[in-house]
Amino acid sequence: MYQYFHGFIIREGTDGVPAEHVHDLFKNAGWTGEIPEWQKEKYTLMFQHSTWAFTVWKEEQMIGMVRVISDRVMAATIMDLIVHSDFRGKGIGQKLIALCVQKLPHGDWFANTAADRFSFYEQCGFEVNDLTDNGTCVYHGYIQAGKEGHRP
Repeated sequence: MYQYFHGFIIREGTDGVPAEHVHDLFKNAGWTGEIPEWQKEKYTLMFQHSTWAFTVWKEEQMIGMVRVISDRVMAATIMDLIVHSDFRGKGIGQKLIALCVQKLPHGDWFANTAADRFSFYEQCGFEVNDLTDNGTCVYHGYIQAGKEGHRP
């Protein structure tokens, strides 16, 4: 499925997402640096193993993306939401969240995000609970991998 949004093309699908474009967005967001070529395959695989995904394109440049892991019945988690820094503030992130929620409108949605992004998700209709009262447990495998010397 393709649709137009403010002159951009939004593509739905988990197959055929070019690893190089995903890596470029991750670098732009500051989530990664340079990695060996053989590791870039993970960017394609993470989409293939996701439940839903949307990518945003300006001609041949992928300028935004979101991917979701879900049971497709009761719950879904937004794993990665990135909009290239040159295109932020144009409503792209909010549009991507809206497209995700439409996939499971009566389900529970979670966002894998940092605390400084909570206000964005609140603008999209998410609630940020008092974590002393209600919280989500998380295990960050990349921290353990760093401790074990498998990554910088």
